[in-house]
Amino acid sequence: MTGINKAACIGGGVIGGGWIARFLLAGIDVDVFDPHPEAGRIVGEVIANAEKAYAMLTGAPLPPRGRLRFCKTLEEAVAGADWIQESVPERLDLKRGVLTQIDAAARPDALIGSSTSGLLPTDLQRDMKHPERLFVAHPYNPVYLLPLVEIVGGEKTSAATIEAAMDRLAPIGMKGVHIAKEIEAFVGDRLLEALWREALWLIHDDICTVETLDDVIRYSFGLRWAQMGLFQTYRIAGGEAGMRHFLAQFGPCLAWPWTKLTDVVDLDDALIEKIGRQSDEQAAGLSFRELERIRDENLVGILQALKGGHGGKGWGAGKLLKDFEQSLWAQGGGTPKSFDPSKPLRLVETKVSPAWVDYNGHMTEHRYLQVFGDTSDALLRLIGVDLAYVEAGQSYYTVETHIRHLGEAKLGQAIHSTCQVLGVDEKRLHVFHTLCDTETGETLATAEHMLLHVDSKAGKATPAPAAVFDKVKAIAEAHATLAAPEGVGRHVGQRR
Repeated sequence: MTGINKAACIGGGVIGGGWIARFLLAGIDVDVFDPHPEAGRIVGEVIANAEKAYAMLTGAPLPPRGRLRFCKTLEEAVAGADWIQESVPERLDLKRGVLTQIDAAARPDALIGSSTSGLLPTDLQRDMKHPERLFVAHPYNPVYLLPLVEIVGGEKTSAATIEAAMDRLAPIGMKGVHIAKEIEAFVGDRLLEALWREALWLIHDDICTVETLDDVIRYSFGLRWAQMGLFQTYRIAGGEAGMRHFLAQFGPCLAWPWTKLTDVVDLDDALIEKIGRQSDEQAAGLSFRELERIRDENLVGILQALKGGHGGKGWGAGKLLKDFEQSLWAQGGGTPKSFDPSKPLRLVETKVSPAWVDYNGHMTEHRYLQVFGDTSDALLRLIGVDLAYVEAGQSYYTVETHIRHLGEAKLGQAIHSTCQVLGVDEKRLHVFHTLCDTETGETLATAEHMLLHVDSKAGKATPAPAAVFDKVKAIAEAHATLAAPEGVGRHVGQRR
């Protein structure tokens, strides 16, 4: 499915733990070697955060979680692995030694990626017997949520290795970008280093505090960068005349003596203490893990917002998420985990995302409709109305909906929906969905829908083909033995 059946992770810190979580949640078995005495606890906490984030990120059916195994030796961990990810501390001598050890023990065709944020792959592969399979795979923290990986080859890295690495990232929800030439710090960290150096000078010179500087980023251009990057943002800044006008207008200011980018700030004890103290004040008592969870919740909300961008087609990282979900549905979304047509079908399981919460702290109204719509989509996939069916020109359209709000769904709450087919004929499909609290079983909302089978090109209702109709008819006949759910046929304002 993914091209990676088994991964090995050498090093289980912040980045290594993120890689482990990314692989596991993609259904890939992972063997880990990390001599740190608390490696198991650290990796376990990263995985727990990743699972919480994924529960909010997507309702698509994730594959069964991969098997995690901690190994006593590096050789044991890399044996039989398809992809080996090295994430040890950023020291050339250490990384070079570890990679050479991996090279000697790994399967001949295994891919070997290094998580280095700046060391050159040519330097890393110097002592390897098979240097052609070594490349830099530089991710961004948290690896389990941020999809980008900079792929950088060294002088001896083969083109086939680069191609294989890029191909294996998409099925696990990541986007590989090939950096054409190896330079220290690659592309992302080059940009971050420039901003970081200028930021340190601003704090050093008491221009602002660390919190003010962070506010300048997160309340302004950081929001633009999240969805359009740098050059596309400035293209818009050029107005109708575009990028050429922007460069002509603002290009001369590049020569002004504003920046200290070429000057290195002295990170003496006083500056370190100033930054540390201000950072502690900014954290306001929140622990490291609490800040991680807040970060993840916010990233999930941003990714989901981008998924709905560009008229629902998705934009930027949201488009990548949308494509990843479609592949998950195609692989595992045809049948619910516990398909039993003799009772309402349990089709969607998710958690209330930060992006779904309104000013009352509850799931906002249109998100109920979204979950119920996802439930209808899951039923349609079950009967054969999948993406290929829709692209061929036929589908079911919802023509009438009645939602009842009976309880409160709150941030982080685990919820699931069921579907009962009330009736069907060649053109119509009558369904009743129920949204429940997964932990207590409490009914939070219900929705009654009428759908019509349509020829989308002709723009009119048409009979469903036998292959689809027979499947949904069989479910309807099984559901006919069930009691009618409470609330069927109600209208707005009707007394109980």
